[in-house]
Amino acid sequence: MHEPQIIQQEPEKAYLVAVTVRGSRPLLSMQDSLSELQLLAKTAGISVVGQATQVVQNIDPATFVGSGKLEEIQQQLIELSAQSVIFDDELTPRHQREIEKRLGENIKVLDRTTLILDIFAQHAQTREGSLQVELAQYEYRLPRLTRQWTHLSRQTGGSGSKAGVGLRGPGETQLEVDKREIGRRISKLKSDLDGVRQHRSRHRQQRSRSGVPVVALVGYTNAGKSTLLNAITGADVYVADQLFATLDPTTRRVELPSGRNVVFTDTVGFIQKLPTTLIASFRATLEEVTEADLLLHVVDTSHPNVLQHIEAVEDTLAEIDVPMIPRILVWNKSDRLKNVEIPALETQEGYFAQVRVSAQTKQGLDELLQTVERALNIALKHATLLLPYDRGDILSLLFAQSAIKSQEHTPEGVKVVVQLPPDLYERLKIYQVKTK
Repeated sequence: MHEPQIIQQEPEKAYLVAVTVRGSRPLLSMQDSLSELQLLAKTAGISVVGQATQVVQNIDPATFVGSGKLEEIQQQLIELSAQSVIFDDELTPRHQREIEKRLGENIKVLDRTTLILDIFAQHAQTREGSLQVELAQYEYRLPRLTRQWTHLSRQTGGSGSKAGVGLRGPGETQLEVDKREIGRRISKLKSDLDGVRQHRSRHRQQRSRSGVPVVALVGYTNAGKSTLLNAITGADVYVADQLFATLDPTTRRVELPSGRNVVFTDTVGFIQKLPTTLIASFRATLEEVTEADLLLHVVDTSHPNVLQHIEAVEDTLAEIDVPMIPRILVWNKSDRLKNVEIPALETQEGYFAQVRVSAQTKQGLDELLQTVERALNIALKHATLLLPYDRGDILSLLFAQSAIKSQEHTPEGVKVVVQLPPDLYERLKIYQVKTK
């Protein structure tokens, strides 16, 4: 009996287009941004066969690049047998419609946002991640329902559509029906994500009551956050040398050198020009960052644009209204640049410390954990508590979640001098005794 033949489908061929406005000061140079777009395409399983760049005085209101340049691109698409063109910026609905019309039905028109949404859709593993991606996709596509839907608008009669979105009313086009149905789906997704947010909030409150500090890892995509989490905790978070290899947040308990327990949370990586629809949709996940006690900003020391990556992450943190939580700058992948100084930052405002590590070789991890402990200790409250002998549970909690300086057995109970997290300090105020 012959084994069935598996036919390998060739990857889609794409042509990349980057435009910069003369006099503007983008975070990355046009060529560096285009290189990043090529990595995004590779991550999405797309083969890049060519690229074009253009410096313009102003973005063309109709075709983005201008009619002449678009004709050049069209010719290149034909010569290279490309099926799609990807723009390194978010196209407006008008640009999308006009470019599609000029290039014809056989060419798929994508932009950076569409590409990132596609990667997120491929990498979402949990129900929460899938909900967030689906919401972002619908909100992005709703104002852009154009050519791919026009075959539906030509249908007639009152029967259900091929898209399965219900019946049309008198004089109503299929496009209007589809838009209304997508609006309903967006409302349902938002409702489901509100449930996720409430669940996360309850979970954070439980963690807060237990006094366990939360350390959130943030950073530019592919900076090595997941590898660092694996190295510190022995976790098995998926790691790959690609952009957005992990999407769903991962939480692991870590024991610091003093024996104190903390929780490390890995979050989705950031990138320049991160779509606003994604930031809004992932707010439930990103709230883990806003509620953290300490941020580890992980950067790829070996990347030529590392300083720009730091700026992009800081800009995104500001966009999601992250308060001035203490931050440690973690220079990862330092094994790739032996005997090279860490790049100088113009400002270190907001950073408690900087630590050089290699998650791959586990170099510098002990120093990192000691620095984490020092940063968390700054927020600790000093207290002397007198605990009844029947409250051994509180004593166990103190050993796990605080720094005990001394303990003494007295006739009234166990007297402990301790440094407490603020939340635990408030809970145990009733056991506090005044010291002379």
